Amino acid sequence: MPLAPFLPRPSSLLPLTLLSLGLVAFGAEAQPSLSVQPGTAKPGDPILITVRGVDGQPSGTVAGRTLRFFEAAGAWQALTGLPVEQAVGSAAVKVEGPRQRDGSAVNLVGTLDVVDPGYPERQLQVAGKYIKPPQSVKTRMAEDRAAFAAAFSQDFGPLRFERNFAWPRQDRITAPFGDRRSFNGKLQSQHFGTDIDGDTGDTIYAANDGEVVMSRDCYSSGNTVIIHHGAGLYTTYFHMSRIDVKPGTKVKQGQKLGLVGKTGRVTGPHLHWGVKVDGLWVDGLSLLKLDFFGTPEPRVATATPDTAQPAPALTGGELSAPVSTSTTP
Repeated sequence: MPLAPFLPRPSSLLPLTLLSLGLVAFGAEAQPSLSVQPGTAKPGDPILITVRGVDGQPSGTVAGRTLRFFEAAGAWQALTGLPVEQAVGSAAVKVEGPRQRDGSAVNLVGTLDVVDPGYPERQLQVAGKYIKPPQSVKTRMAEDRAAFAAAFSQDFGPLRFERNFAWPRQDRITAPFGDRRSFNGKLQSQHFGTDIDGDTGDTIYAANDGEVVMSRDCYSSGNTVIIHHGAGLYTTYFHMSRIDVKPGTKVKQGQKLGLVGKTGRVTGPHLHWGVKVDGLWVDGLSLLKLDFFGTPEPRVATATPDTAQPAPALTGGELSAPVSTSTTP
């Protein structure tokens, strides 16, 4: 199986200095511009929009989804995602900025190329109680759903991190985002996370700075941690054998969250790492490729991330993993 990959920064950052209707430059002021990451996306990808050169908060849409902008260094940014049901083809990006000083409108438009994700099919065998939960646990499941809803309802605000995302641990990827899953022979769901292999007791790290908004033993996801990173962006960590953080804890990238386990609906020990943005589950691998700050590529998050070494080159389509002196492959 492939290893949790350290993918190179994409060259598909799409700068769009586009259709600026009636724009006039004032001295050395920057012309309004729009950038979209990635330039080519698949259904289930996160999308980062950056707008520069406007006098106030813009508004806009991607594929018809309304954007919520927040202030960034010298720019405005918005995070959203493409739903897994998004049609392949072209998705419109439309942004409207406040009027310029001369009263002219600012309208920036572009097109995002959406390609076939090629989601695989997977057959899994789990205990029957997880396929048809007994009546005795339905109350618990309802409480779990309420806890998840509360965790994902944090106030919208700017980013709470200052560097790009990193892997929460280093090991094989045993199941990618998006695969369609049949449990015990019956199609049940689509996999909205990345499964990273591990032995019970292996360390799990925070993929970036943020605040713990849930720390809970859940019926299906087992011992679960959710971190809010600001701007409607969350990472989730399922099936842990032990949790070492509490709700309200402010964590840093590379901080220990707990240990790999096999709690909840699982076939063996692993970390299910999920990413949710703007109310949609999105692919964590694609989040790792987003460049929020123009800084170096993300590394495996460890207690001493500065010791991480460069990743080997990708060859033959195989996913490679970085080497870190703080973790054992």
